[in-house]
Parts: sequence; C-alpha cells; structure tokens
Amino acid sequence: MKPVHRLFLAGIVVLAIAMLASAADTVESLSQDGVVEAPVFEVDPLWPKPLPNHWLMGSVIGVGVDSRDHVFVVHRQASLNARTEVGAAQDPPTGECCVPAPPVLEFDPEGNLINAWGGPGEGYDWPESNHGLSIDHMDNIWIGGNGPQDSHILKFTRDGRFLMQIGEAGREVDSHATDHFGRVAKISFDPENNEAYVADGYGNKRVAVLDMDTGELKRYWGAYGNEPSDEDLGRYDPDAPLAQQFRNPVHCADPALDGLIYVCDRPNDRIQVFQRDGTFVDEVRIAPETLGDGSTWDIAFSRDPEQRFMYVADGKNMRIYVMDRANLEILTRFGDGGRQPGQFFAVHSIATDSRGNLFTTETYEGKRLQKFVFQGLGSVAEDQGVVWPGGN
Repeated sequence: MKPVHRLFLAGIVVLAIAMLASAADTVESLSQDGVVEAPVFEVDPLWPKPLPNHWLMGSVIGVGVDSRDHVFVVHRQASLNARTEVGAAQDPPTGECCVPAPPVLEFDPEGNLINAWGGPGEGYDWPESNHGLSIDHMDNIWIGGNGPQDSHILKFTRDGRFLMQIGEAGREVDSHATDHFGRVAKISFDPENNEAYVADGYGNKRVAVLDMDTGELKRYWGAYGNEPSDEDLGRYDPDAPLAQQFRNPVHCADPALDGLIYVCDRPNDRIQVFQRDGTFVDEVRIAPETLGDGSTWDIAFSRDPEQRFMYVADGKNMRIYVMDRANLEILTRFGDGGRQPGQFFAVHSIATDSRGNLFTTETYEGKRLQKFVFQGLGSVAEDQGVVWPGGN
C-alpha cells in the first residue's frame, strides 16, 4: 500500500475515533443536561371554551373523566369574591357580571359546556365545602367534602340524579368510625373488586375502603399500614424522623390496575404505596423541604395497560411531576407559578382521558381548569417549565 493511502486510512480511523468520542461526549452531555424520555405534553390555551350566562368558577377542587371522555369538575361557589367577581349575584346587583356557575360542570372533549348541576337538594346533605370529584366505572359521580360538618360522601348519576349518601353530616372526627367519615378529600375505585378507596382526609387520618354498592366500610388503615391515630403530630419538620402516621390532609388514595394503592400524605411530602389489604409496600418523598400545604396533592396514571407513568400534582410548588410508577422515580416536571395557560396557581386535582391527555384544576385564587394534550413519548428536560404549544 502506498504511504499516502496509509496516511489517508490512518486519518479516517483517527477521525472516526474522534467522532465516536464526540458522540459519547454528546450522550454524556445530554445525560448531564438532564434530558430524559417521558410523556410529552403541551397546554391547550383554548380549552375549555368560555362559560355561558356570565358564569364563573370558584376554587376548582375536583376533576374526573367518564367513559365518553367527558370532563367533570366541581368547584366552590362560596370562594368567589362578592365585590370583585360576582357583582351580578348581589342584592341589588352591583354590575352586569358575573354569577357563580352551578357546582358541577360537564365538558365534552372539544371543551363545550354541555351540562351543569349540583347544590342542596332533597334527600341528601350537600357538603359545606365540597371537595373532590371522582367517576366510577359505571359513570357515577362521587363527591366528598372538607367542611367542619362534612362527615359523609355523596353519589350521583352523571346527569345529577341523587343515588346514595354514605354517612351522616355533622359527626365528630374519628379515624376508627365505621359509619361516617372525617372530611373526605377524594374517592377512587377498584372496579375489579367493586371497592371505593376513600382518602379520609382533612379530619380523619386514614384510607377507608367501601363496598361501592352499599357503602359498607370493609377495612381501613393509617401510614405504613399502622392503626390510625387522631393524635396531633404538630407541624411537619423535614429534618425530623419520618412520621408513623398520616398528617391532615390525606389527600388521595388511588388504586392502580395491578392492585397497588398510592396514597397522598400531603403535608408529609410523601406518597405511600400499599397492597389492597393495607400492607405497606414502599414510599417516596417529593420536594421534602416543602412546608405548609405540602407537595403531594393528587395522582393520575397514564392510560397504557401497564400504567407505566404516574402524574403527581404539587399545588404548593406549582408543578406536575411525571414519575416512573414502578420505581417511583421523578423523570421530569412541568409548570410554573402564574396565571397564563400552562402555569399554575395551586394545582389541586388531576385526571387523564382515554387518549392520555391531562386535566388539572386549581384552587384558592387559581379557580381554573386546564387541558394538557398528550404528544407521545419523547426526549424532554428534567425541568420543562411551561409546556407551551410549539416549545417553550
């Protein structure tokens, strides 16, 4: 072989090695830069469509999706400011706008409002402070309440026909009660076993499991599967030993398809995982330095058969975490504090539809429902910020 050819081939080898090294550096750089594979979302700033009748939503504290991908929310009319928001509802009216919308609102997949109902009625006690809205596999609507007198659960058809009240209003907090609850945060369902899981809640400190047809209490447990205690644990201290009981509120108790139950121990900044019988499996702390309202507000699962991903709403830090459900690892997060689409003010509840889209609600002064459109799996930063259409 001629020397020039040897030099040429040697140059190619050196260049190839350099390119491989550069590629390896690039992979390492991507890893160091925090790029991961995860579900990709972008906010739909035009969803839902404007409400009719000068209606306004107050603090939106529950969301669910039925078998038709219709999205239901429940909000608090009393949270609307009489002077600045609902002047038309005053006596006499102080302006032409606005009035509180009915408590339960139903939107079709295009964002059109197609039904509205709720509030006090014959045969049941509407909650003092309604909290949480969940939809079972029969498309029935379940609502709890976290007001001082809210020791019961309500069940309706999706068009608002009353079906059942479980428990009496006005009962005392008692985490061992078998006939009432303690300010329920959320109800979730295990259709395979016809059971409802109650995050009980703002007064009680337990997960309670009910027969979905009769409302009969079947079992309950506290943190780590311990017998629950109503002892006041005081304020959460991130440097203290892990609390062996839940703090108030126990904010969600969501069964996955494989039978694992994921519980939001919100002020303790953790999610605990259990088997159906209350046997403790695992836990993860999320943003453990978060004080006050805590970091683990609500959970929803991806709609693939394995439910590979888990979405966690963090209302205090104004973001959504996308987690690997199997190992409880946070893959990425999105959102930021603010009032523009894709931002959050106290993101409270979260749900997914059959297409994998996410729906979130906001409480306190947030008073909003948002849709995040699923774009498939892709490479994203560990902290995405606001997921605006077309990129940040």
